[in-house]
Amino acid sequence: MKANIKSLFLTACATTFITGCTDLDVAVESQYTELPTTEISVEGQMADVYFQMRDVFGRRYMEAQSLSSDEYTAVSYGGGWYDSGAYAHPSLHDFTAEDATIDWMGLLTGGCTKANRIIENSGGNEAGAIVAPARAMRAFFHFIMMDCWGDAPILDHSLTDGELVDRSPRAEVAKFIEEELKAIIPQLTDEVSANTYGKPTKWMAEALLVKLYINWAVYTAPSVDQYDAATATNEKLNDCIALCDDIIKNGGFSLGSMSYQKKFGPDNGSHVEDFIYAMPYDTYTAQGMQYGRARTWKQAGDVDVSYYGMKLHSDAGGYITMTPEFAELFEDEEKAGDRAKSVLRGPVYVYNPTTYEPTNVPALDLNGNQIVLTKNITLETPNDIQLGVGDDIEGYSQGYRSVKFFVIDDDFKNGRNQSNDLPIFRYADILLTKAEALLRGGISTERPEDTPVSLFNEIRRYVHADEVTSVDLEELYDERGREFFDENWRRNDMIRFGHFEDEYFPHYKNFPTANFDKTRRIFPLHRDMLNTNPNWEQNPGYPK
Repeated sequence: MKANIKSLFLTACATTFITGCTDLDVAVESQYTELPTTEISVEGQMADVYFQMRDVFGRRYMEAQSLSSDEYTAVSYGGGWYDSGAYAHPSLHDFTAEDATIDWMGLLTGGCTKANRIIENSGGNEAGAIVAPARAMRAFFHFIMMDCWGDAPILDHSLTDGELVDRSPRAEVAKFIEEELKAIIPQLTDEVSANTYGKPTKWMAEALLVKLYINWAVYTAPSVDQYDAATATNEKLNDCIALCDDIIKNGGFSLGSMSYQKKFGPDNGSHVEDFIYAMPYDTYTAQGMQYGRARTWKQAGDVDVSYYGMKLHSDAGGYITMTPEFAELFEDEEKAGDRAKSVLRGPVYVYNPTTYEPTNVPALDLNGNQIVLTKNITLETPNDIQLGVGDDIEGYSQGYRSVKFFVIDDDFKNGRNQSNDLPIFRYADILLTKAEALLRGGISTERPEDTPVSLFNEIRRYVHADEVTSVDLEELYDERGREFFDENWRRNDMIRFGHFEDEYFPHYKNFPTANFDKTRRIFPLHRDMLNTNPNWEQNPGYPK
């Protein structure tokens, strides 16, 4: 259990009780007729905003991000898990406006609405530090909308009944986010402790601004299809580096001493020095994290001892499998280091359920044979739009699998809800982003001793991989893939580095429904959003 999460839930419940009973016929005596505007009161109201995206980050956001990148593809077993193409469409950049993997934009707009109410009820922007966390979350929600859908509504006030807000150009949304973050960073707490874990701090806002700035050329391009990684220039590189330097100098974060496997395990949390901002989960009290359900080998729940080192009391989905192209990043263990242990490949061995490290005990299937995963994926029928691989052990064993967010049986006893907290911004990302900004021509005035090679090697050392004497952007891109797989940044990186239109299974040019149009760098608006906002138009490149 994670005590700080339980306390936040108690605060949220108390706030709900205070604000949710206004229609009862109760005499008003010595009680508030308006919500107090103290920091404690705002903190209670903010709990609901902090966790607005918990369920989506735990599944749908992950599916949209990872399946549309070269990290993963979705396969089906005898038609099972095809689900009207919800998982196959992202893998082919063939999204439709009805796909379940992109039906959550309304949660972002709803989160902005909740934040706006808190801001306005607490005195507006002039309230300073009291409302800064709400403004930070509002900026974060806008960032996700802009990153995923391009043009987005700027929701900086509570809407009146019937008020419709047009979507603003992506570049304007980026500038709104920048202005908001620069205004509130001095007002946010710089505390790094269990008390601030999972909440917006100065460092969370700076890390978000780092992400905005490293992608500035992407977000301010005239349109999504006009960004060209080979020719684009980024005017914000020095600003990006300055923010990275501030986070590095702070000293509150580090790569930490724990193993790569432990950092993402079911007992991770506020003690992970690498986590600048994370979404907390708990299998009992903070549910929604279900990465293992999709990535676990299909029959792992049917055997007496799964490769997680224990019996699983529920079955697995197993429909998300690594593409052969991405799997190549982990074939060279001198480059991958400890991160290769988080990828099941070839003969599979049982893991130690305490250390999350592989043992030398073979993991067996229902027939008593060792599970052997193949890197390559072969469809039963060529060009099968359902991506069917066969409903048998041979089909289940195609493609490497991830055990990065390690599963325990408690998860599978509770709707497959895991207790692994999900990092959103990590110190490791700050180091590699600074290295990238330097390689792209930026300058560090605060920490000139940092070089792309020295920053790159900090990552390599802590995962016990080989260090380098030189590094270029392509090797940095590969290293980001090794370090941040499963963390929902690969699509973002691919677009910035100019690789989103590459070929990777099943996104091949000879596949009949694979789409290579550059407009697919953003998702289509879901039909529900179009119905709710009749003044909005579908994103270019998608059917109206």
